[in-house]
Amino acid sequence: MRSYDIFFFGALFFLLGVLVASVGVKAGALWLFLALELGCAVAWTFFERITSRFRRRITRKGWLAMAALLLLLPTGALYYTQDDRNFRAARLPTGKASFSGVVADDPKHSGTSQEAVLALAAPYTGNVLLRLRSYPVVTYGDELAVSGAVELPAPAGYARYLTKERVSGVVAFPEFSVKGSGHGSRVRAFLFDVRHHVTAAFARMLPPEEAAFLGGITLGERSELSKEFKESLQKSGTTHLVALSGYNITIVAWAAMGAFVFFLRRRWAFALTVLTILGFVLMTGGEASVVRAAIMGGLLLIAREAGRRYRIRNAVALAALVMVLANPKVLMFDVGFQLSFLALLGIACLRPALGAFFKIPEGSGFLSWRDNLMTTTSAQLAVVPLLITSFSGFSPLSLIANVLVLELIPLTMGVGFIAALLAAAGEYLVLVCGWLAWVLLRFEIGVIKFFGSISLQFAPAMSVWLIVVYYAALVGFIIYVKRHTRRARAA
Repeated sequence: MRSYDIFFFGALFFLLGVLVASVGVKAGALWLFLALELGCAVAWTFFERITSRFRRRITRKGWLAMAALLLLLPTGALYYTQDDRNFRAARLPTGKASFSGVVADDPKHSGTSQEAVLALAAPYTGNVLLRLRSYPVVTYGDELAVSGAVELPAPAGYARYLTKERVSGVVAFPEFSVKGSGHGSRVRAFLFDVRHHVTAAFARMLPPEEAAFLGGITLGERSELSKEFKESLQKSGTTHLVALSGYNITIVAWAAMGAFVFFLRRRWAFALTVLTILGFVLMTGGEASVVRAAIMGGLLLIAREAGRRYRIRNAVALAALVMVLANPKVLMFDVGFQLSFLALLGIACLRPALGAFFKIPEGSGFLSWRDNLMTTTSAQLAVVPLLITSFSGFSPLSLIANVLVLELIPLTMGVGFIAALLAAAGEYLVLVCGWLAWVLLRFEIGVIKFFGSISLQFAPAMSVWLIVVYYAALVGFIIYVKRHTRRARAA
């Protein structure tokens, strides 16, 4: 087995172990893993006594590899269990109490309130979510004195979301005061300031709805989007537009590399580009889609610099492994993480199979309609069960909506980034970019609202077994097309 295959299957088995533990399977599964492990070890030990039929199918090295891989299943389960035990060991205030802490992330502001994650100070431990009145405004790194009652989050779905965010409780509209500031990372504070200046520049040059949408597609900022527009995004199947993806990373990496190479040697330019990507991830809040895209984009840059072949399968496995090691709960409780990886796997694996099966000609087509249609179709097919279970269905018309909008999104994002860079140079330059951005955004918003107003939701009842059968059918289709294509080429 090649080294990259060993890594892929090792990461896959570890992730399966984390998944098994996260859905609540306890000691019974671990005993099963150990039994399989023992079986592989026995087969390796007494290999010469196994019938020749089985020896031809699995070599002695194969049994040893299976034993090693199966060992990673309980390892992943134990890793999740230990992380969950540490999370539940947080010491929270009981009843109405006075406590203090530091704002650990960029707060979310709305018209009437603000939300902030507070890292509790001694004698307490853990994080709590504060729902605060609008004033005084709190920022990242502020030290707060709070008086209120910590409650357990409800309902269950919201509780799982907060668990994934490492938040143990919620405090609703307590009395609070700002005791000090500047207690967080200076780097993160600077990046959050850049983010705020960019969104402020959008607000100055565009109407509120267009400014909010531009902030969403460039920085993943969704707090300013209206409830009605969020519903239109969901019903039209275009919510992914405001979830940062690989294109954002591509733009940042291309611009940074081009600027740094002009002044520095290529090796230094490469290192600074990687740091720029990391800074962009931190500035945008570290969402699953952008972290995944950053890891894969960084791997692509490294592969090109080293002259090595880039394997998207291993890149996906590494991105998932890094994110799960940092926070095991994202695998089960983060819908964004699941959507991001399923959509990527659909584009990487299902799209070539669909193209070969339906004999779709090469080329992107007029205004890239064919390319956008194939990308959207493969991604949607990969996430259909998750859309139905998490968002109460999906609309088949989303394919049309995405074809009409996707080709303009890169241009819109580029204009937005240029406008943000020119904001300090003068208002007239920003207004020119703002006019072009408004034309593009007005069309995109119109398409989203139109398809969002058409009620055509597909929402059948989904059981666990039906989901398993669905994905097994997709995998079988991909395998069938690959074999058929291979035979056709051989003939």
